[in-house]
Amino acid sequence: MTTTQTYRNPTVLQTIRADMKRHWSIYVMAIPVIAYYLIFHYGPMYGLQIAFKDFSPAKGILGSSWVGFKHFQSFFNGIYFWRLIKNTILINLYDLLFGFPAAIILALLLNEIRQSVFKRVVQSISYLPHFISIVVVAGMMIDFLSRNGLINQILGTFHIEPIDFLQKEGWFRFLFVSSGIWQGIGWGSIVYLAAMATIDPTLYEAARMDGANRWKQTLHITIPGIMPTIVILFILQMGNMLTVGSEKVLLLYNPLTYGTADVISTYVYRKGVLEASYSFTAAVGLFNSVISFVLIVAANSFVKRISEKKLW
Repeated sequence: MTTTQTYRNPTVLQTIRADMKRHWSIYVMAIPVIAYYLIFHYGPMYGLQIAFKDFSPAKGILGSSWVGFKHFQSFFNGIYFWRLIKNTILINLYDLLFGFPAAIILALLLNEIRQSVFKRVVQSISYLPHFISIVVVAGMMIDFLSRNGLINQILGTFHIEPIDFLQKEGWFRFLFVSSGIWQGIGWGSIVYLAAMATIDPTLYEAARMDGANRWKQTLHITIPGIMPTIVILFILQMGNMLTVGSEKVLLLYNPLTYGTADVISTYVYRKGVLEASYSFTAAVGLFNSVISFVLIVAANSFVKRISEKKLW
């Protein structure tokens, strides 16, 4: 006599319950992270509707009247629109061209150092600027780059006239990007060093047996080994092409350098905080977020077409 048994696949809900029961401690540790994103990232999205309203704090979000795309049109037709877009993109483009590969190059150089003591010293020195407050970094730049600062004193020894670095539009982007590279290059290299640690050592042994020198090993083993990490960070960087941290810009710029220093985030600060144009700045912020989303999707699609590496 044959007994036939029917097996049913567990539902998605049952699978989730079983996994939560089995790994409950991991889910408990994830609660603070999930709560953070729900409260500070997804919760405020409810207020995005004020971008389409004439928001009044007295009337509240629901009581304010709808105006459609009025604030978006005001921003697009504003006299500062193209200046803001140009400055934001150029600063991010310079950072992408010079800052992004800087951390990769430092990681490759550190990976070639065989003396562990010297390597740790170099790593520690390169990491330290990351832990310096942006306010302190801006203060150091203002002191060093002032007309009577250290840089102009050094230039004076070569009989070069003092330069008002922070008062001239042409210097702002260079100073902003270069100081950012100095502050973040060491910290950024950590990700690539971790990726290099996962590369199979036997690949290097086989390459040496085939006569490959250190440069060829780097070119054909190390760089391809960290390429997935490079691609992911590149796509994420592309998503920030219209985002420049307002804190550092606010500390360094002045009306004389608005032509090259004024970016979307600082404009939002002036209009939203100083002039209380909440609906207008919400519209600008929403526009910025939508374009950033489009850029990150486009970058992922581009990378997917030219290689097998992609973010999703």
